[in-house]
Amino acid sequence: MTAQGPGAANPDNFCYRHPDRQSFVLCQRCGRTICGECQTPAAVGVVCPECMREQRQSMTAAERRASRRWGGGPSVQAVVRSGAPVVTYALIGISVFVYILQWVVPPLTTMLQYAGAYSYPSGSLGPTIAFEPWRMLTAVFVHSTSLIFHILLNMYSLWLFGRALEPMLGRGRFLALYLISGFAGSLGVLLLASPVQAVVGASGAIFGLMGAILVIQRRLGGNITGLLVLVGINLVIGFIPGFNVAWQAHLGGLIGGALVGLIYYETRKRNQNGLQIGLLVALCVVLVALSFRYFL
Repeated sequence: MTAQGPGAANPDNFCYRHPDRQSFVLCQRCGRTICGECQTPAAVGVVCPECMREQRQSMTAAERRASRRWGGGPSVQAVVRSGAPVVTYALIGISVFVYILQWVVPPLTTMLQYAGAYSYPSGSLGPTIAFEPWRMLTAVFVHSTSLIFHILLNMYSLWLFGRALEPMLGRGRFLALYLISGFAGSLGVLLLASPVQAVVGASGAIFGLMGAILVIQRRLGGNITGLLVLVGINLVIGFIPGFNVAWQAHLGGLIGGALVGLIYYETRKRNQNGLQIGLLVALCVVLVALSFRYFL
């Protein structure tokens, strides 16, 4: 179908049923862009009216009974056909590759992990603590070698949220969201944790993905109750004694991701690309400035 009206020049970012409405949400079955009015919640993401109608028509009597019993509806059969989330797979691949290197070269973990002390003036906390602020990003790709569930849980979460967000935002925006959230998570560690508390893992970046989804889905009018419960449980776990979890990174990443998600939503029009980039740069400047006071 050829889009008419304002979206004709770039129909990929406009609802196929309402060409004057811009959207970054794709039907998880056919991959077409749909606005809030045309979205029906599915198990992961949303589906368009035509796909929903086809799903209902193809269901057997047994499937309909199971659907009514469990409340899942026919949309639970929706599948993602909007293209492979390349950036998500690349981030998972890099993290797994680094994890393997950590076993081959054990000192690599210490070389890439982050603690607030690395953002203080060189030698101010001891002769062995160097000024290495770039660790605020490298720590995102390092995981604990003593607990394999650390990387397994993080990579599963990245795969889950990446498949939902990357097709919606686009590869460049998704990568920016992930890296900014990861930096914000390290900033949370710098501001709220002990300077000598070392952290590793992609949890801050993944909480940023959660924060972005919360904001975008809320603004689109979607149901975010389940996601709120998930985020709440993960945040609470960080405060339970015995769990070696850096809640500071979770909180920092969540806030950073929510801010990025807000920028994406509020600047989603075609003529706001420049404003969007400017706001992202401004946010990065603020995040760096918040940590820069320790650099001096």
